[in-house]
Amino acid sequence: MAADDRLTPAPSPEDELARRLRDAYRRVAAARMSPAERERFARRFVVICDLAKRDVDHACTRLDAFLADLSAEFDTPRRRNNAECD
Repeated sequence: MAADDRLTPAPSPEDELARRLRDAYRRVAAARMSPAERERFARRFVVICDLAKRDVDHACTRLDAFLADLSAEFDTPRRRNNAECD
């Protein structure tokens, strides 16, 4: 049956945070960046993981900012894909 059959309990905030942390880890591992940038993101990630042990809500807020920074840093289109006439 589908996951929305109401037989599976809704994930707790801790479970949702754990899923998002796992996804963030994979995004950092897959991103092309210099070793210095990778170290900076890895340190921020470790701090968020440590914070998650004490304050889930604050960790979620920090993770949102972390993912936004990661997206802004590495998800910009390349120049050759942009049309010159726009």
